[in-house]
Amino acid sequence: MKSIKYTALLVLIVTQSIFSQAIEGNVDKRPVKEYTLTIREEAVNKAGVAVNGMTVNGTIPGPVLEFTEGEYAVIYVKNEMEKETSIHWHGLILPNFYDGVPYLTTPPIKPGQTLKYEFPIKQSGTYWYHSHTMLQEQSGVYGSILIKPKKKTLEYDKELVLMLSDWTNEKPMNVLRNLKRGNEWYSIRKGTSTPLNQVIARGALGAQLKFWKQRMEGADIADVYYPAFLINGEEKTEYPQFKAGDKVRLRIIDGGASTSFWMTFGGGNPILVSSDGLDVVPIKKNKTFIGIAETYDFIVTIPKEGKIEFKITAQDGSGTASAFLGSGQVLAAETIPKPDKIGMMQIMAEMDMKMGAHALKFRPKKDERFEMKKEYGMQMDKSQGMKMPDNSMKMDHSQMKGMKMKDISQKQMDMPKDTAVKGIQMDHSKIKGMKMNDMSQKQMDMPKDSTMKGMDLFSEYNYDYLKSPHKTAYDKSIPVTEILLNLTGNMNRYIWSMNGVPLSETDKINIKGNQVTRITLNNLTMMHHPMHLHGHFFRVINKNGEYSPLKHTVNVPPMQEVTIEFYGSEYGDWFFHCHILYHMMGGMARVISYDTPRDVRMKGYPVADLIAETNKYYTWGIVDAASNYTALNIVTSNIRNQFNASFEYGWNKNIEGELTYEYYLHDYLRVFGGVNIENETRKSLDKFNTTAVVGLRYLTPYLFALDARIDNELRPRISLGRSIMLFPKFSIFGYFEYQIDLGLVNNLPINKDFVPETVWNAGAEYFISRNISLMGSYDNRYGAGGGLSVRF
Repeated sequence: MKSIKYTALLVLIVTQSIFSQAIEGNVDKRPVKEYTLTIREEAVNKAGVAVNGMTVNGTIPGPVLEFTEGEYAVIYVKNEMEKETSIHWHGLILPNFYDGVPYLTTPPIKPGQTLKYEFPIKQSGTYWYHSHTMLQEQSGVYGSILIKPKKKTLEYDKELVLMLSDWTNEKPMNVLRNLKRGNEWYSIRKGTSTPLNQVIARGALGAQLKFWKQRMEGADIADVYYPAFLINGEEKTEYPQFKAGDKVRLRIIDGGASTSFWMTFGGGNPILVSSDGLDVVPIKKNKTFIGIAETYDFIVTIPKEGKIEFKITAQDGSGTASAFLGSGQVLAAETIPKPDKIGMMQIMAEMDMKMGAHALKFRPKKDERFEMKKEYGMQMDKSQGMKMPDNSMKMDHSQMKGMKMKDISQKQMDMPKDTAVKGIQMDHSKIKGMKMNDMSQKQMDMPKDSTMKGMDLFSEYNYDYLKSPHKTAYDKSIPVTEILLNLTGNMNRYIWSMNGVPLSETDKINIKGNQVTRITLNNLTMMHHPMHLHGHFFRVINKNGEYSPLKHTVNVPPMQEVTIEFYGSEYGDWFFHCHILYHMMGGMARVISYDTPRDVRMKGYPVADLIAETNKYYTWGIVDAASNYTALNIVTSNIRNQFNASFEYGWNKNIEGELTYEYYLHDYLRVFGGVNIENETRKSLDKFNTTAVVGLRYLTPYLFALDARIDNELRPRISLGRSIMLFPKFSIFGYFEYQIDLGLVNNLPINKDFVPETVWNAGAEYFISRNISLMGSYDNRYGAGGGLSVRF
């Protein structure tokens, strides 16, 4: 037994040393393969409009970099832009200095400069590269890497790289600013919004009220509107060079900035052979989910009767793209229906999930991760007797995000889509549909005949179909350090974090070499998070136990948890983050550190510059120009700090202006102070009153904005406001304010114990575009009127 353990440990150490890259330079005299990548800004048309994009060697995506295992890569990256850039080699095990995260591991590439990357190629498979500077990847700085093994292990005739991506005609930083301000336009534009009229029509008002109570608008899938989804830079692309009978290895990479996809294939079931560059036990699998930054390899056989359609569908159903392999009649891929967000909301409400875990804690230095996990997420003890909504059996379950289509809906298939190859047993977890995902079994002790059967919204998102061909388990004698990371977020302010703490407010996560680090990723948000660890492969623990797969990126579904583990055989600091770029920029990131001395070549490139990217100030504003009044509101905000300027002028000579600074104690509560100025007498501009104000602002359950304050004349004031989308593009809003002067400073009129003042207004707004709305309102100071709202 001891000899077996010793052998296993020896294999482990050898395996890790293959991947570890502690020595720089071509010390083994490997054959050199050299590339030059030139990054520049130029006009690009991917979705019907020419906009400013970023290209690599003149194209989007950049060129495929091909290597053979055992070579030595030398890559020169030229920056011909007027801003700094970088390149990260996603999934490659390489020296820390060349990992490509600016200010953390690698110097940024300044305008006009060229940076030389060099490293040995000690692995094979499908990988990719992209900028790690701000949101440049969204603008086009990405491409693929194809590494052939020394010995061919799979039988196929030809191969093709398929790079998937999303494209926006907006400047990516404007997209992020729009998300920060809480504008609903993207969901309206995509047709994925759930206005109140649709909620009521579905009998889901009770579910909506439960979501509002937890400060949630509804079930969420994806945040950004994209006019185009691309495969190798095109919405539709043809590959007629493949002939009948050809076995083609498709190397598929999700290079989207914020879009995961469902992949489907026409012409029968392809064979899945690799995930994140590493071989898996081959399995016949058609409909497959690919998370952002993941890679999957399939082998397809070109049929005699036509050409195969490879189709990708954005996870929220907002768009598709297709590639066609071969020639002749199209063998269409399965069409994935749009998720039913209202149905999802109903089911989640019935499950008594507690949402609203803080993305911004009151005390960021206090360790409350275990308390957070216990308090939020699935409250299964309350769901034992859960009943489905009355109309649940009438609903099209295939339209519910993450819910399975019934087996009988696969009308054109004579066999289940997920079938093991070469005698491997069928993965029954993919077809039962009646068992809760293994993820939550630790927290759930529910009978199998519970009314929850088949209601796991996210059962299609597990990795049970991935099985390593070799054992990946670590020897039990190796010490294990366990880490819990709750994934947390705030959609209202678009802040993303771990354990309620964004990157800008946390320290590094120190890990020890020659030990196993086991991380539990517990998702307490309503969105998927593809988590990527630089410089490492980790085990994704699934039902295959010792044969659990190795990956560099793992998708964590909403309200579920995934456990990963890796052996510490590296050095330096490595980035760990959500690969939805807008989440990473919102703070969902950490630095994993071996606590080794910093590379002297990084002197002058402080890590603080990287962290500052996640805590930038964003500015936005709105002008209301109506027949009864004009108003201007401007906000400048980062994670904790916010400055507000507002001005209102009524055409009946009522005026008010205010400047405030506020500090967020946590997501929903902030303290503020400032100056307010208004005319003393209504309908007269002869005299103005300037006061200092202090108070609290609070986002209440049911999403009311509460303002409680007092001014230097000791006059308390309270106000409450709310807006609700009633119909697509059509919202109503209301505001009520009450102030009272108790005469503590001012002299009151004779026979008056106090002087009250009430302000209220109500109105409606119709969205014409992202920046312009028609609006009409009644204000008790200004009267009735209508006009335009212009956002900037």
